[in-house]
Amino acid sequence: MRNSFITTLTAQAAQDERIFLLCGDLGYSVLEPFAAQFPERFLNVGIAEQNMMGLATGLSMEGYTVFCYSIGNFPTLRCMEQIRYDVAYHEANVKVIAVGGGYAYGPLSTSHHTTEELGMLRTIPGMVVAAPGDPAEVEAMTAFLARHRGPCYMRLNKAGEARLHLQPPPLTLGGIVPVRVAAGGAHSAAVFATGDMVGYASRYLEQHRVAADLYSFPFVNPIDTAQLAALARRYHQVATLEEHQANGGFGSAVLERLHDLLSDGALARLPAVKRIAIPNTFTSVAGTQDYLREKMRLRLDGWPPAPS
Repeated sequence: MRNSFITTLTAQAAQDERIFLLCGDLGYSVLEPFAAQFPERFLNVGIAEQNMMGLATGLSMEGYTVFCYSIGNFPTLRCMEQIRYDVAYHEANVKVIAVGGGYAYGPLSTSHHTTEELGMLRTIPGMVVAAPGDPAEVEAMTAFLARHRGPCYMRLNKAGEARLHLQPPPLTLGGIVPVRVAAGGAHSAAVFATGDMVGYASRYLEQHRVAADLYSFPFVNPIDTAQLAALARRYHQVATLEEHQANGGFGSAVLERLHDLLSDGALARLPAVKRIAIPNTFTSVAGTQDYLREKMRLRLDGWPPAPS
């Protein structure tokens, strides 16, 4: 995902001289193509992510579209006050990019686990919060963020993710992307997934021949309510899947919007929703991303439930 991001951003910067890239002393073997091509629009701020957000806000006020790139929780949890007051309050055109979301840096243990930031950031007014599901969605999202005016956050996994789409899917703000959908509406169950868990869900459904459709939610905030309502009318069983704490995350966002649609009269009924997320607890265990996902039971086993 990170290579797809920088390749796309470099192409966008060739067309838009306002794009500026900041990083927090990382990105080696990743960010060099951008830095080499646009040295006047690249700055390694060092291990000073909070200062990076202030600098990004100032650059945005001078007309730049600023991308801030760092590892997982460092440009997010460490900078929450700066994101709230400097970036979001001023509606600054700053895009926070976190590589290594969830347990991607699992071997480095809790200090590098990024499992609360989606929930925290989606509560900040005006923040677009994104977690694309594969490299093609990263390409589409990077181009979208480069065009979109205002504060945004994008979570990337790390590297080696399979491509689920032949081409970058068209994106509109809050849009939902079909990944595996049976012809003719054959399935009454669907998985709604975000981030790299979309790839896991695709592999699982195929390997286990589960009769369920799959949709990627590259936007955690906002979510297109018209699309969500149409899906809620279509499916009776839904599982939400995320590599994030259950509190306040993607599943919470889906449930909130579904209940709002019901209370507003846009839905006559709600589907049965199963939230699959990280239990609301820390883990002090270090291990691979797959190991930690299994330990936290981020899996679709036993879903959908068999008819009684």
